[in-house]
Amino acid sequence: MTTALIIDGHPDARSLTAELARRYAAGHGNARVLALRELDFDPHLHFGYRERMLLEPDLSDAKRALREADTVVVATPLWWGSVPAVLKGFFDRALLPQQEYRYTKLGLPEGLLTARRGRLLLLADTPWYAAPFTGLPAQTQVARNTLRLCGIRSVRTHRMLGVKDAGPERIATWLGNAERLGSRDASAGMSTAAPVAESVVPARS
Repeated sequence: MTTALIIDGHPDARSLTAELARRYAAGHGNARVLALRELDFDPHLHFGYRERMLLEPDLSDAKRALREADTVVVATPLWWGSVPAVLKGFFDRALLPQQEYRYTKLGLPEGLLTARRGRLLLLADTPWYAAPFTGLPAQTQVARNTLRLCGIRSVRTHRMLGVKDAGPERIATWLGNAERLGSRDASAGMSTAAPVAESVVPARS
C-alpha cells in the first residue's frame, strides 16, 4: 500500500478544506494529515535565500514526511487568486534548494522528492462559469511551480468551485469523492485512477 501525505493549508480546523483532508485520509487508510495550522514555525523567509534559517522541529518532521511519502496531496482554498499565507510560508520554509530541488549545470530544475504522484484539491467560491475570466493562478502555482518543480511529476487537480453556494447534496458528493480518491490512490495507484473533473468536501472553503 502506498503512503500519502495530505497537506491541509487552511488556518481553520472547522473549514471545508480541513474536512476534505480528513475524508481523503479516511479513504486512503495509510495517510497522514499535516495540518499546517498546528505546526509551530515561522512562515517568513526573513533573509530570502541569502542565509539559511534554522529549522524548527515541526518543519524538520514535515520535511521527513515529504521525503517518505509516495503520494503528496495539497488541500487548499483559493484566496485572492493565491493560497493562504500559512501554506505559502510552509512552501517557502520547507522546500529548500539542494534538499527538495536543485538546478543542474544547464540551469534546469531537478526535483529531489521521491514521490512522483500528487493531487491538488482546490476550493473556491468562484463559480465554474467565471473561472475562464478570473483564472485560477493558484492551480498553476502549486501544481506546476511547486509540486512538479520538486519532483512530483504527475499532479492531478480537482477543482471545487462555487463553494459558498453549494447545497447539501453537492457537498455530500464532494465528501464522497474525497474518500473514493483516497481509496483509489491507496489500492490501485494514481496512474490507474480515473480523473475527476470537480471533486471533493462541508461548510465554507
